[in-house]
Amino acid sequence: MLKCFMLKKEKIVSNNLMEDLLNDDTAFNLPKVGDLVQAKVISVGSSEVYLDINGVVTGLVRGRELKDEAGQYGHLKPGDEVTATVLDLENEKGILELSLRSAGHKQAWQSFSDLKSKSEIVEVKVLEANKGGLMVGYDNIIGFMPVSQLGKENYPRVEGGNKAKILEKLKLLVGQKLRAKLIDLDERENKIIFSEKEVYANDKREELKKYQVGDIVDCKVTGIVDFGIFVEFGAGLEGLIHISELAWQRINHPRDLYQVGSELKVQIISLDDNRVTLSAKKLVEDPWKKAAENYQVGQIVKGKVLKFDKIGAFVELPGNIHGLAHISELSNDKIESPEQAVNIGEEYDFKILSIDASEHRMGLSKKDLENK
Repeated sequence: MLKCFMLKKEKIVSNNLMEDLLNDDTAFNLPKVGDLVQAKVISVGSSEVYLDINGVVTGLVRGRELKDEAGQYGHLKPGDEVTATVLDLENEKGILELSLRSAGHKQAWQSFSDLKSKSEIVEVKVLEANKGGLMVGYDNIIGFMPVSQLGKENYPRVEGGNKAKILEKLKLLVGQKLRAKLIDLDERENKIIFSEKEVYANDKREELKKYQVGDIVDCKVTGIVDFGIFVEFGAGLEGLIHISELAWQRINHPRDLYQVGSELKVQIISLDDNRVTLSAKKLVEDPWKKAAENYQVGQIVKGKVLKFDKIGAFVELPGNIHGLAHISELSNDKIESPEQAVNIGEEYDFKILSIDASEHRMGLSKKDLENK
């Protein structure tokens, strides 16, 4: 390889290359370490590539610095134009030491920054799944899509939040292509976060403008989880009805009241940054409003045992009122569990020990009626 370089005055520089270039005020602006330079491929070897910069300086890319962000360089041929990063102004060969890998990295992160700032929609491919979400590929770069950022069609709704079942559903997405937006970027931590649901966020915001808190809407159950149910309403909008908003009485699990496909009327109780919270119980009169009229402390009532808890038994009284008979109030005998004193589904007489209508609480006793 000849170490000769043409300058604007057609002067030949061959001995101390960098010193000559720096001292020649007619030469082109010499790049600095870290600069990106545009270059043309002169020759391609098995482990090195020589580049020409502006017809003035020759540079060398070799070893691991040959690999770009895609992990390859075999596509290069003489005459191709590339972008490289300056690693050293003069290596042991007396020429510029360059890197395609570093340049590709810088360009990739700059392109990602542009994607994020422009909020552009891109297509990513699901490469693998883990319990936290999906590893996705875009432009030969691997990013992450958390479960929380999946769209409603792909969100894994699993009863009980079983992580193994969630992972099974996520694995079904491997190999698929998803439309997504880049929502978080941190080069220092090498973090690239994509979101599928953000693709539809603007449409959702526009549709939500048609609604306000207090509106009553018809909806259909799309998913059931331990903490509530997901429903769809309007033009593809989705909301959550928390288990505490499903009914005035205490319920064990949302599936006790609804199943996927069930239709119901609900009231919008909050609209917050594309999150819609709904209530079914707000459309039904609170039965506890009349509890003080119908029940008094000391009154003997008949109630049906609904379920057991470690602290006692939950009992349903007429008027859709639920009370708790603490385990210590179920029998005069010492018992270890509620089922030693009562059976689920059977009716018993209870004495009302306390009423707190505002907190929807009623204390009951069965042992006070034993032997009476």
